[in-house]
Order: sequence, then structure tokens, then C-alpha cells
Amino acid sequence: MTTPERIMIIAGEASGDMHGAKLAQAIKRRAGDALLFGVGGSAMREKGVRLIVDANTLSVVGITEVIAKLGTVYRAMAIVKKALRTIRPDLLILIDYPDFNFHVAAAAKKLNIPVLYYISPQIWAWRQNRVKKIKRLVDHMAVILPFEAPFYRKHRVPVTFVGHPLLDRIVPETAPRPPETPSGGPVIGLIPGSREKEVTTLLPVMLKAAGIIKRDLPAARFVVSCAESIDEQLLQGVVRQYAGPHEISIVKGSVVQVFTQSQLLVAASGTVTLEAALYGVPTVIVYKVSPLSYWLGKRLIKVKHIGIVNLIARKEVLPELIQDDASPQTIAETVNDMVADPARLEQIKKQLLSMKDKLGGAGASDRVAAIALDLI
Repeated sequence: MTTPERIMIIAGEASGDMHGAKLAQAIKRRAGDALLFGVGGSAMREKGVRLIVDANTLSVVGITEVIAKLGTVYRAMAIVKKALRTIRPDLLILIDYPDFNFHVAAAAKKLNIPVLYYISPQIWAWRQNRVKKIKRLVDHMAVILPFEAPFYRKHRVPVTFVGHPLLDRIVPETAPRPPETPSGGPVIGLIPGSREKEVTTLLPVMLKAAGIIKRDLPAARFVVSCAESIDEQLLQGVVRQYAGPHEISIVKGSVVQVFTQSQLLVAASGTVTLEAALYGVPTVIVYKVSPLSYWLGKRLIKVKHIGIVNLIARKEVLPELIQDDASPQTIAETVNDMVADPARLEQIKKQLLSMKDKLGGAGASDRVAAIALDLI
């Protein structure tokens, strides 16, 4: 009688939790009695993954921002390493979250536990020397962006382009196109991100920009997305503090509700900008980190763009406003210029809707599940 497969999955952020949940579901379809455990959030828990650490305690971005959570991260690392030693999984699956996951991979390698890395760290963008560490610690890379596979092949790392997991949830052909600008004025979606630090850093800037936009477009309306991972009371507090007299609608949960009613988005850089692209919604990409994180990042980043859409297109399809450029005034001017140019907006929509052809088709989770079980 064979024992069930024991698979540890590590997903340290909200987006990783979503992808981990889809992967867990795909593994269960192929190996129904598999024991799945690890680090994740509510989505993975709902799909039968036993959580030994809640990912919400770990999510943070920026080099200096990590310092405040070091104690929590070290405790989580200790729990994960102990589980590797005591449970001895047949496979470790790592989902993005590189600074944590590289340490976990090293611990697994010492125990001769095979490692599958799903959703590559952005080493092609910065700190490319980390590919040497991946080659040493990882048995197989499952990548989701078309330009990543050639990068790894060049460095002789076993790799499979599995397609983007967003296409497991979105059928672009049937995705509703964003509505035409109503006669009452445009609806502008504000998407500050899925991390608490992003909300407290970016949402005030977005709301100040909304106030400036209202001066030029009095009929404009604004909808704020509140991710599942964000405390709605926290977000409401930021809106009350910075929205001024303007009425702001808050949508909790699926960001698709914001896509389907917005003519234009202002969004934190990340996967959500690619998801918006598949719905054909033009987006102004914004991002801010601490001055030190930005200073260090500028010296390490090797790519021209930070937006996923622009990286895939290899040109600036969507405007990017980073750090000092992500000011209320510049955001407002960029939005107003786009709203005032319907032909430009229509051209952007067409480019965005063509993205699906470059993303490998649906079924990423099933392809990764097959790779995972082959590695055991």
C-alpha cells in the first residue's frame, strides 16, 4: 500500500495564496489523498491546505520595510524548517516570495527534498546573479511569463512555461469590455494594492489625485478596491482622512467589480495591472517605496519598465509613475490627459486585449500539478 504524497506549498502573499489554492485544487484532482500543508492564506485553506503559518503575517514589500517584520519572518522560518525536518515532504513547491523561499529551498536541499518553483522571482529585472542560487537549489522552474523561459534556458535551469494562471479565471473573449464613458462623467477605479503598507502609502496619494481630477472633471466618480487581504475599516479610515468632500465608493472583494464599471484605473504595480489588461481597462501604474529601497532598487534593476504589461509588450503601453513621479498632481494630469483623448484610450484597449495571445492559454495550474507529481 503506497502512502499519500506529502507536499509543502509556500505562498507568502495574497496573489501567491490565490495561485496556491488553484494549484492545490489541481493536485487534488490528480492525487486526491495527497497531504498538502505549508504557508498561505484563506484561499489555500479553503482548498484543503493545512496552514502552519498564515501568509498575511508575512506580506511586505521594499528592502527597508522588511526590517519591521523581521521577528515575524524569523519565527515563520523556524516553523517551516522544523516541518521540513519532521514531516519530510516528498516535494516542496515555492510560489514567488524569493527572500523567504530561497532560505526554505536551501533547507530542503540539505534534506534531499526536491524543489519546484512556481512563479519566478523577478531576477530577470534585478539581482540577476540569483539565477546561480536557483540553479543550485531548484529542481524545476514553472514560469508564467513568456520571456522568462528563454532566460532560464540560457542559464541551463530546467524550466517550463506553463502559461499565466490568470487565464484559469478569465476568458478574455467573454470578459466584459469596460463601459463607454457615461454622459455624467468617467468612473475611475483606484486600486492601492493587496498589502497594508501599499494601502497606507499609495491610497492617500490616489485620493489626493482624485481631488485634483474633480476640479477639471467635476462629474468624475471614483471607486476604491479593497482587497480581501485588507481590513476594510483600515481602508475606510484612509478614505475618510484623504477623500475630502468627494464621495468615494468602496468595493470589497473581487477587483473585477471595479474593472467592469471603470473607464480608467489608477493601480499599484503588480499582477492586478495584467488582470485589468485582460479586461481591456487602461491603467495608470503607480508605485512608491521608501527612499532607501528606491535608491537601492534603481541601482539594481536591469529592465526599462516595471509594469508587467509593458514588460510583455516590450514597450510602454501603460503609463508608469514611480516614486516622485507618483505624486497627486502628476497622477491627475496623466488621468486627465487620457480621459481627454478617447482615440488614445481605444488604442490602448486594443493593445491590452491582445495580451492573452502571449500568455500561453488557460490550464497553468493543471500543468504545474503534472510537473509536481512527476518530480515526486
